[in-house]
Amino acid sequence: MQAVRGRVASRTLVAGDRLPSIRALAAETGVSPSTVVEAYDRLVAEGVIRARRGSGFYVCATALPPLALGQEIAPQERDIDPFWVSRQSLDADPLALKPGCGWLPADWMPAGAIRKGMRALARSGDSALVDYGSTRGSAALRRIIAGRLAAEGVEAAPNQLLLTASGTGAIDLVCRFVLRPGDTVVVDDPCYFNFRALLRAHQVKIVGVPYTPNGPDVERFEAVLAAERPKLYVTNSALHNPTGAVLSAQSAHRVLSAATAHDVTIIEDDIFADFTPEPVPNLAGLDGLDRVVRIGSFSKTVSASLRCGYIAARADWIEGLIDLQIAAGFGGPSPVAAEIVASVLAGGGYRRHIEEVRRRLARAQTETAAALGRIGIAPWIVPRGGFNLWGQLPQGVDSAQVARMALADTIVLAPGNVYSASRTAGRFMRFNVAQCADPKIMAVLERAIKSQGR
Repeated sequence: MQAVRGRVASRTLVAGDRLPSIRALAAETGVSPSTVVEAYDRLVAEGVIRARRGSGFYVCATALPPLALGQEIAPQERDIDPFWVSRQSLDADPLALKPGCGWLPADWMPAGAIRKGMRALARSGDSALVDYGSTRGSAALRRIIAGRLAAEGVEAAPNQLLLTASGTGAIDLVCRFVLRPGDTVVVDDPCYFNFRALLRAHQVKIVGVPYTPNGPDVERFEAVLAAERPKLYVTNSALHNPTGAVLSAQSAHRVLSAATAHDVTIIEDDIFADFTPEPVPNLAGLDGLDRVVRIGSFSKTVSASLRCGYIAARADWIEGLIDLQIAAGFGGPSPVAAEIVASVLAGGGYRRHIEEVRRRLARAQTETAAALGRIGIAPWIVPRGGFNLWGQLPQGVDSAQVARMALADTIVLAPGNVYSASRTAGRFMRFNVAQCADPKIMAVLERAIKSQGR
């Protein structure tokens, strides 16, 4: 009963959703079917769920409490979910090892170029330091973004670009613009865990589509769109998070065709685009920013401290998004952040910085895959770039339990089910290869794996 109430409270289940079958929930929770029957009967009596003869059990609209995204308990004790990984990564001791985090080490970032941009901004006058920014954000940075998009085959006119407070803020803004509580959103399974966390806050139904080395399982994707009638599909196409896969051209065309047939908007988050060593297919370029909204930020390549993202979309949508961003935050990113990011990107050193990061990541991918292999963790694929490596643990080993054990040794890991809407990735774990150099990580992983194999 507590497990079902928790899913309703977190909006994993919303009004009208069908609960797992008695056998399925019994298998998932490790109890007998008769226990599930008793729990369901009591929840029916309380008005939390209702039974439909021959169909199953469904969530009642009156069961939804005020939205609570996480329980008010100590971070180490809460259930392992998308919020758990974020909290552990963001609040970890400065000396903690973080192979489960989603960013590069500080000494991999262009700190010298950032300092240079700060000095130049400090000499430029008071306006950028104290005033609000314009509604669309820095004109200089938008010009740079337009040029970078054009190099990827995405033509974005000046009236099709909007700067936002972050990449996550860009997705949130589009969700506010498109979605209403109870709508259905499709995500990849697995997908970036904060997609699921953010969508939970929007009180929508989340449906996962299995992800393959070439993109979403297109037959399943087409079936889900026909059956669920979703409003939105959220994905990464280049260096997919967490798997590191790249969308194939064939899959991209079929995804766009299905989205067009079923009137589905696509958010394409290409935050890792700069890490790809060669051009790769992208949905925004193929679509021409018609039903695809491209979002990005610079937290992975420039600085996570200088919060700044962007949206590239249809011009008429940008106008509505500007109004919404004014209502929610009276503007986009800090002009200070936007101007410093523009300075870094415009400098000749940025290209050299990215080339060096790509070389270091290629070495780290090879070394980390070899080290994981020696303790029985196999890469799902060998990524073509980036810092994510999706590893499969030995049979019978639960990644969530490994993560809990590693946390006792001040190592933050990212277990597979936080990425999976269907919770079918319990044997997987995402590794940030740029954060895996310390030999203690492999030693602790090996010990945790062996403890479960007893």
